[in-house]
Amino acid sequence: MLELLTVITLTIVVAIVPGPDFALVLRNSLVGGRLAGIMTALGIGLALAVHVTYALAGIGLLVSQSIFLFNALKLIGAAYLVFLGVTMYRGAAREMPAETGNGGMPPLKALRWGFLTNVTNPKATMFAMSVFLQVTSPETPLWTQIGYGVIMASGVFIWFVLVTVFFTLAPVRQSFMRMKLWMERTFGILLTLFGIGIAATTSSSRP
Repeated sequence: MLELLTVITLTIVVAIVPGPDFALVLRNSLVGGRLAGIMTALGIGLALAVHVTYALAGIGLLVSQSIFLFNALKLIGAAYLVFLGVTMYRGAAREMPAETGNGGMPPLKALRWGFLTNVTNPKATMFAMSVFLQVTSPETPLWTQIGYGVIMASGVFIWFVLVTVFFTLAPVRQSFMRMKLWMERTFGILLTLFGIGIAATTSSSRP
């Protein structure tokens, strides 16, 4: 029971702390509509399932002990965030669709953005490994650990769906539509800074 409560608590904390995932879901929800936000959230949840899978397989331990692999992952993630940030900034002048339905962003593109943003995020890697290397024990059954992974991925997905629903409510979205240009440029700058920050933390010592 203590393990379960710890996993749930960690999932809530990781989900609600603002970061690249939150910025991306918020941006795609406001610019692309509710479906785009939900698909972005789904991509993030699927990516977290990938982190859980390799943590269970023991690959996460290898990454955590390899300076080269860990820094390579960080640099790939940093480069992708910078790419997304620049893309958002350059596309800020495009018109935002008036409705919150299927409009502004292809669902598969939103899914891809969400997936790649999370799967290349070293903090998500550390989150998965911290659960399975520190919270669970060798006596924890495999199916119980898989259940924890489902809780982690689905919990993050549900949180970002709630974020999407709130920010696509008509009054909320309309207020953001009036400052769309600067909003998108701000999100673009934030994601770029997230990427630069990740790249700047690469080190020659073990993570």
